[in-house]
Amino acid sequence: MALAYQYKVEGINCINCANGIKSHLRKKQITKVNINISKGIITIYNDQYKASEIEQFINVLGYKTTFFTEDVKQNYKLERYLIFCTLLSLPLLGHMFVGQDHFLLNPWLQFCLSTPVLLIGYKYFALGALNSIKSLKPNMNVLILMGATSAYTYSLTGWIFNFNSLQVNHYLFFETTASIITLVLLGNYFEKRSITQTTTALESLKQLQPKKAIKEVDGNLIKHPISELKIDDIVVINQGDLVPIDAEIIWGECSVDESMISGESTPVFRTIHQKVIGGTLIIDGNIKCRVTTDITNTILSQIIELVRNAQEDKPKIQQLGDKISNYFVPAVLGIAIVTFLINYYSFHIDFQNSMLRAIAVLVISCPCAMGLATPTAIMVGVGRAAKNGILIKGGSTIELFSKTKKIIFDKTGTLTNGEFKIHELKKWNENYPVESIIYELEKHSSHPIAKSLVKHLADYKSIIKFDTVNEIKGKGISAIDTKGKTYQFGSAQFIQITDTIIEKDFQLFLKINNELIAALSISDEIKKGAKDLTNYFKDKNIETILLSGDNKQKCDLLASELKINEVIANQLPEDKIEKIKQFSKENTTTMIGDGINDAPALTNANVGVSFSIASEVAVKSASIVLLNHNLKLVQKAHQICTHTYITIQQNLFWAFAYNIIAIPLASMGYLNPIFAALTMAFSDIVVVGNSIRLKYKNIDS
Repeated sequence: MALAYQYKVEGINCINCANGIKSHLRKKQITKVNINISKGIITIYNDQYKASEIEQFINVLGYKTTFFTEDVKQNYKLERYLIFCTLLSLPLLGHMFVGQDHFLLNPWLQFCLSTPVLLIGYKYFALGALNSIKSLKPNMNVLILMGATSAYTYSLTGWIFNFNSLQVNHYLFFETTASIITLVLLGNYFEKRSITQTTTALESLKQLQPKKAIKEVDGNLIKHPISELKIDDIVVINQGDLVPIDAEIIWGECSVDESMISGESTPVFRTIHQKVIGGTLIIDGNIKCRVTTDITNTILSQIIELVRNAQEDKPKIQQLGDKISNYFVPAVLGIAIVTFLINYYSFHIDFQNSMLRAIAVLVISCPCAMGLATPTAIMVGVGRAAKNGILIKGGSTIELFSKTKKIIFDKTGTLTNGEFKIHELKKWNENYPVESIIYELEKHSSHPIAKSLVKHLADYKSIIKFDTVNEIKGKGISAIDTKGKTYQFGSAQFIQITDTIIEKDFQLFLKINNELIAALSISDEIKKGAKDLTNYFKDKNIETILLSGDNKQKCDLLASELKINEVIANQLPEDKIEKIKQFSKENTTTMIGDGINDAPALTNANVGVSFSIASEVAVKSASIVLLNHNLKLVQKAHQICTHTYITIQQNLFWAFAYNIIAIPLASMGYLNPIFAALTMAFSDIVVVGNSIRLKYKNIDS
């Protein structure tokens, strides 16, 4: 695993600044970069550079970079700059409402008030502007500084050439300079506050991680940082404590509130040999546990990592916005020049007003809204999902799941409980202890059916010993005992049953020395909420398909009860993969499985949904991981993805529509530079505000 380095970086004030840094680091083959704009924190994952080298890579762009620790004080530079600039800008704006002889009209006063504001603007925006030009991706800061500088330069020039003239005030637009800087700072402030609200879910997850644990060392109890805990360390957890790290109970029993991890409100009982999850709360009982993982690989840390990285995975809809953003600033510069030339030479507008219209075009344009449209919505959507026990791996998953046309269900453990019972057992040879043989064979398998049979046949003792055991996943299991006898237990295809009548009535068969000895019919209960889920997708006009290795008769019965559109039965694991590949080529397809035996199928679907967080295979193969087996979470995940995608579409529509409408209005003189700056400052707040709305929006539809 690549090492994670965190830095506090001064000078990041918009999404384009962040993208410029990422672009620069990509040239150094550093691709995994997370940037928290609101806090100015960069997290970099890399295993080829030292921390000091990475710091130098960032500093070369002109940023001030220091190693980040939790003790780093909040930087209130933006707030201080905003207050200072506001105090200087208000008198400048006041001169527009006073008489001709008022002292606020004094050029010296206006010069003295506007100059510090411009200098602060350069201090705050120039670094980002310069870095964006270096990376050949000029950003909004370039437009702001050009607009403010143009107004300032024109005012200074007009003052110099009309120094003692009574007409000098006609050439002074120092208030425009100060207003542009101040209003954009105000917009940055609200944007910063708003972005912080989109990451509250991530922050709340971090709060679940205690800093210390009570570790047992040679019979003594000491407080120990959880970051230094190692596998097999012994920790003591008392009633009312948060579980510090994933661990296995070796003494005691307890009732655990896992709602903060799984979204399941009902407390669960845990006893010896069972696992507890880091970040959950012990509400009753005291336990002693053995640590089973280090702090970087806990379930909670995986959840935090997935939520943190979610915005890096962009949906296809954002690609258009990214392409436009790359050419946006050069295009606006060109439009501003054309605006001046057309107004001055074609429409014979005076130089002053032509210039003001060009400045208005510069400052009203806002590429940030396009950059914020997707990541803010994704962070809110993924955060809301995480609070409900749903892990969504990024923006592309959100888009694909919201647009899915086919839902493929696995049967066992997905639509059914996975707790099998022997419905019928038929024996052709009574000389063999069939139950004991099946028990001994199935002990070697992790398949849900095998686990259920082992549990069901636990009372049957066996003296049979196997020299070799070989399991073929999804098909069956074969073995050879110490006397050389061969055993086969599994599906009709695996055992090679040709009698269709027998195959119709039974699902599992036992052969000894190639002789059919017994056949089993097993039953499984439909999982609670399965019918509601299939009805939900039916209402959404999404086709449902049952894809199973079980026999067709049983699959048809289940499909009939759940009103599933299509049944594909008797499928081997490799058959399932081919079917899913075929469906995924035709339409956007989602596969829902248990995450262990269905891992290859989950991987080959456009979207894979797994119910198992306990399996590393599940986490890696599935696009969406559900932290408990409640089928309602599938519906909730689809609703969250759908409404998040709608929010992204709304945000991008606003970002495009704003610029399409605002730029022509500014070029025609309907928006002066001050009002243009005000409009631009709040344009991206609309986008972020719409994303925040997703946190509280009713999505049950």
